[in-house]
Amino acid sequence: MIPTALAPLSFAALLLLAGMLAGSVVAARIAFDSGTSIYTALAVRSGVTACLLFVLCAVGRIRATPNSRQGWMLGAIGLLLGLQGICLYSAVQVLSVGMAVLVFNTYPIWIGLASWGLYRQRCGRTVLIVMPIVLIGLALALDVSAGRTLRDSFGASLLHGYGTVLALAASVLFALALTLTQHEVVELDGRFRSACTLLVVSSVALPAVWIGGGPAWPGSTSGWYGLAALTILYGSAITMLFTVLPRLGVAANSPIMSVEPVMAMGLGALILDQHVTLHQGAGVLTVVGAVIFLGLRKASSASS
Repeated sequence: MIPTALAPLSFAALLLLAGMLAGSVVAARIAFDSGTSIYTALAVRSGVTACLLFVLCAVGRIRATPNSRQGWMLGAIGLLLGLQGICLYSAVQVLSVGMAVLVFNTYPIWIGLASWGLYRQRCGRTVLIVMPIVLIGLALALDVSAGRTLRDSFGASLLHGYGTVLALAASVLFALALTLTQHEVVELDGRFRSACTLLVVSSVALPAVWIGGGPAWPGSTSGWYGLAALTILYGSAITMLFTVLPRLGVAANSPIMSVEPVMAMGLGALILDQHVTLHQGAGVLTVVGAVIFLGLRKASSASS
């Protein structure tokens, strides 16, 4: 498949999507810091969004009739997203938001590998060249320093490694979910797909909530705001993700969303009182430049 150039509106939609996902992670960190458990946040954000989407399906008189294979795939995608959420939010609890989002946003690479491994589909050469540049820029923008980790205590280094593995696992799981969506259930209405998968995510989280002694709610007003923002931002983003991105071509265009960690860094500076150094600014420029190049590239510059 040869990727085509994105229209300006589609490009803007992907940037908006990246911003909403970045905001949802920052909101999750605020909620967790006030005592909200991972499983409570997953159950709330997914359950509320699934209910609203099913209402929209009913109002819009959507008659989705997935076949047997599509039904199984919807369940598999929901399970993958549930596990992805657990891994990512666990990483956010032990890593900085920027580091967790950085590692998670290696998923365009895993999408390319999954598309090739499962469906023998190759990414465009331009995308393969730009992706490492994007990742280098992200490393600069988010101040990734191996030396800092080595200077930490042994226990802190282990914790850092544990969080990195969790974020990487979340990235792989998310890539698999996107790839299956692109190839297996893209014909189904996006609202219906999202409602079904989020219902599965909520079903995965609810038993864990009750096994853990019931829901752990925020202990402060800011925590409640964080939980509400997480639900609104993630619910809107995931619906948009599974409606817009598969139509644009997941493997070809998902690297554009690698700007998400930079947006998370900006939100962290505004909300979490983080600071940006000179070389972080250079990383921002690198990422933005690569993203603009991907968004404006011509179809003729990409090969299958």
